[in-house]
Amino acid sequence: MTSTTTTETNSANTAMADFGRTTSRWGQATMIAGLLISVAGPLYLVFASGLDIAPAQLWIAFAAVAATFGIMWVVEPLTYYPILGPAAMYQAFMIGNISNKLLPAALITQTNIGAKPGTKRAELAAVAAICGAATVHLVSLAVFVGLLGSWLISVIPPSILLVTRLYVLPAVIGAVLVQAIVSMRQPRTTVIALVVSAIVVFALVPLAPSLAMVSTAIAVLATILLAWFFRDKSSMASPATVHIE
Repeated sequence: MTSTTTTETNSANTAMADFGRTTSRWGQATMIAGLLISVAGPLYLVFASGLDIAPAQLWIAFAAVAATFGIMWVVEPLTYYPILGPAAMYQAFMIGNISNKLLPAALITQTNIGAKPGTKRAELAAVAAICGAATVHLVSLAVFVGLLGSWLISVIPPSILLVTRLYVLPAVIGAVLVQAIVSMRQPRTTVIALVVSAIVVFALVPLAPSLAMVSTAIAVLATILLAWFFRDKSSMASPATVHIE
């Protein structure tokens, strides 16, 4: 019995190692291809369309974008990786709408099957969940936007559209927050995150409005540092062999 269990464990670890190498290889290739495709249009406009665009203008535009969103280039991977894992991260950043679509799908799937975020089982669940979410999204776009979009907009009362713009996104983000708290089951980290967020929103930003654009990054980084500093050191266990289950 022990020999059989050991063989199954070794086989599972080997399969996951192969899965990791494959997703890393194809994930990197796909991300590079997506990058090249996304910049092909702007590069064509700059170098082949005859537009009078100076290199200095390009750098100024890049600096403006980086000043606004550059911090998210670091914060978002740090935030999503513990839940999604490496394979699903490639999917998520290629598809987009991570916080309001892909992350909720992954969290709900992991919760329903009892997979703790950070494990290999949770990583596989996130991959499957993102595939399902992307499929539903594409089908919904084809039907409700491509085929019925104009008709739906014409029959929906303007008051409903206004309510949708105001409350749908907060409702989705709120549900994601609750799902993350339930899934992670880290009350100490949850309290730290809530306190830090409250301080940033109600104290730091009013005192220094110029920090509003980077307030999310400040809250995330401060939570990570404080959660690490105040972690329960007695519960830290030595790393063991990772299993799928």
